Formats: sequence, structure tokens, C-alpha cells
Amino acid sequence: MDLVVGIVLKPQGIRGEVKVKPYTDSAETYREFSHVYIGGEEYKILSIRTGDGFVYLGLRGVPDRNAAELLRGKELTLPREEAPAPPAGSYYIADLLGSRVETEEGELLGTLVNVTQASTDVYTLDMGGTSVLFAAARGVITSVDPAKKVIVVNGKRFSEVSV
Repeated sequence: MDLVVGIVLKPQGIRGEVKVKPYTDSAETYREFSHVYIGGEEYKILSIRTGDGFVYLGLRGVPDRNAAELLRGKELTLPREEAPAPPAGSYYIADLLGSRVETEEGELLGTLVNVTQASTDVYTLDMGGTSVLFAAARGVITSVDPAKKVIVVNGKRFSEVSV
């Protein structure tokens, strides 16, 4: 399974560099990557710099602005086995999707179908055909077990932050 680690926003400058919105906890994570895949094609990372939460990459095979423009809007991926292990207490979104979300009392609320990254991530549950959004704010999620595909939430806090 491939992990989506970012999206190319636009060319940056005239030398083929691309501006990337990272889908990782930190733009600095990209320093651990030697290459990425864009549209199924492998690109070796030649240069990297970060700033304001964005990543700027120089890629082999992307020599100028015109070549970089062709990558606009495309996702950057890595095979799951090549991705660095997330820090303790952090998880790849792909590992959480499909998880059962239940209360501490064991009541099934639904299945996690999407995570929208923001300053506080927003989780989307499928609750029997109805989509419910909730913020992953402090105190809402009490435990995560990606191996068992179970996320446990505090029922009271969940009801306060869900829509």
C-alpha cells in the first residue's frame, strides 16, 4: 500500500523546484526521504528546504519551471515499507482508516473513513450511512490501536465536538 505524503502545489522559481504541501506531521520528515513517487514515477530528491510548513524539492528529471508545472496538483507517495516509522503516539492516516470508533463503554459509533489534517485533525465517521465529523481535540480520543483497527473515544467529549 502506498502512503500519500504530500501534494505538489506549484513550481517554485525557474530551476524546476516544486512547492509541496506535506501530509506528514512535520515538513522536516521529508529530510528522511531519498526519493518520492509522483504519478507512479520515481523521482530522486536532489535538494530540500522547508519553510512556513511547506517543503521545496529539487527533483531529478525536473530541470525547469515547465517540467515542474506538469507536476502541479499531483500527489507524492511512498511505498508503506519505505516510509519511516512514525514517532511514538503518532500514526499514518492510512493505518487508521477503516478503524472501528467506539466509546470507552464499548458502544460502536462508526467506522473512520477520512481524516482532514488541520491544526486539530477532523475525523469523518460513517455511522450507518450518515457522515459525522469530529475534531480530534484534547480528551476526545483516549486510545488508538492501529493493529486491531480500533479507536476509543470519550463519549461525553465526542458528543461535544461532533457534527
